[in-house]
Amino acid sequence: MFDVVYEDGSLSSNRKVASSELGGLDGDAPATAIIEAQDEKIAALSGRPRGKIKSITRSSNRTRSATRASGRSKAG
Repeated sequence: MFDVVYEDGSLSSNRKVASSELGGLDGDAPATAIIEAQDEKIAALSGRPRGKIKSITRSSNRTRSATRASGRSKAG
């Protein structure tokens, strides 16, 4: 999951990208193209275009979710 900041300052949090698309020599680089494609689809359906992407970073919620999930599996 990724947080996306657009050039206009807006933020889109926890955007999903399949883990099978990431890693290898390119690392997280493919996430940009995938999220841009998602934005194009959203814009086509909503009729409202998204701005240009300024930056993409991994969501910090991912580590919190993983921690909670591991805690639940130990307790359950």
